[in-house]
Amino acid sequence: MTRAQIEAQIRPFVVERFMFGQGADTLANDASFLESGLIDSTGVLELIMFLEDRFGIRVADEEMLPENLDTVSAIATYVRRKNIAAA
Repeated sequence: MTRAQIEAQIRPFVVERFMFGQGADTLANDASFLESGLIDSTGVLELIMFLEDRFGIRVADEEMLPENLDTVSAIATYVRRKNIAAA
């Protein structure tokens, strides 16, 4: 699965769950969820559950970092890396 394909699955979840279906065209792939206040600590847990269910990965405690989970692009890169490692 390419990074773009992963992003295409993450973006609708973020828009629907955290933006209440509004502003999909304003969410840049590199926009920080935490800096913008879009996702709080509870939201991060929801996001992790989504990623584990959708992509069949396990997000370890030590991987719960902004570098992995703070933007659509970072998440796509992280998921892709996990998928490659599992293959």
